[in-house]
Amino acid sequence: MRTVAFQAIVMTIFMSSAALASDVRHSRFPESVVGMWAPGLEACKDDTKSTVTLSATAYDSSDTSCTVDWVNETASANGPVYSAHAQCSKISAPAQKIISNLMVQPKDNNQISIGPDFDNLKVYRRCT
Repeated sequence: MRTVAFQAIVMTIFMSSAALASDVRHSRFPESVVGMWAPGLEACKDDTKSTVTLSATAYDSSDTSCTVDWVNETASANGPVYSAHAQCSKISAPAQKIISNLMVQPKDNNQISIGPDFDNLKVYRRCT
């Protein structure tokens, strides 16, 4: 009976460790997603209001500037998903800070999906 209880405890600890191992916290975005992104290549040239710029430790849009606190990397069937936790401010009111989360799911070198959560991801193309 003790052996069974001990095995159950060991398996619980092992399974918990394995589940936690799928998330890795980083201090920055990976180089593969750093750059300027837009909903389409034409927007890269004509419409800076729809672009998002990701740097290693920040991201900016036309009305918001954010400093990344950390980035969680989660494995998925379609590759890694990055979730950034950041301190943001509106360009029009830089003294007011808000907490923001940004999901980034790379599709390939030139295409990613970006949004506040999985239900609101939008496809962006890399600007050259």
